[in-house]
Amino acid sequence: METLLAFPDLLRLIDERSAAFRAAIAAAPDLGVTVPTCPEWTLLDLVHHMGQGRRFWAGNVAAGPSDVRPARPEVEVPHEREAMLAWLADAAEQLLAALREAGPDAGCWSWWGTSQSPLTAGAVARHQVQEISVHTYDAQLTIGAAQPLPDEVALDGVDEFLVTCVSTADAWPHDAADIDYHVTDGPSWRVKLSSAGARVTTADKPADAAATATASDLVLAFYGRLSMDALKLDGDPTIFDQLIAWEP
Repeated sequence: METLLAFPDLLRLIDERSAAFRAAIAAAPDLGVTVPTCPEWTLLDLVHHMGQGRRFWAGNVAAGPSDVRPARPEVEVPHEREAMLAWLADAAEQLLAALREAGPDAGCWSWWGTSQSPLTAGAVARHQVQEISVHTYDAQLTIGAAQPLPDEVALDGVDEFLVTCVSTADAWPHDAADIDYHVTDGPSWRVKLSSAGARVTTADKPADAAATATASDLVLAFYGRLSMDALKLDGDPTIFDQLIAWEP
């Protein structure tokens, strides 16, 4: 895992993106409206998810290495807006405190066991930046104020998604293929799909398919917030359909 951001930067971005999420919630006229990019949720559901999720990962990091997924805490969400914002801020601070105490190399449970991302607090911090940032986009979109992901978040987010969410040791069930992801006027990544699984690697031949976009649009497409049609696609488009549908 070649993290593009140092651990202190990851902590700073968790704090900054959490504050941006709270700002969107504070500005929302109605928390009962549906989140367009998560149509099964209202904004209030998203608040619940964000507060519970940060508390879960705080406890997980603090617990140290484990082969067992920790229980998710059930904490009631305050109904009054200011109390709700304070509850969210406390969740973010619990996560940050646990990460600071553990340090980037401390082991902990995670769901990405056979990926190229390590089972460490540093990897948790890296993924938390992305989860919080994408859900901040969801909240901003819901109130009509969507903004692209910040450049440093998005650039690290392309790499983080590929090594954490795509990379796996499970066998690719289709013909072997290489996919390239290109950031407009920026870096590129190669994903090799084969019977050995999915791995981010160096390019050794022309790709079978490629996607090009800004880093923000790539990350938002990875998480289903933008259609693949929003990207410039080259090569065999069915490989992207297969990859999206794959559930290793």
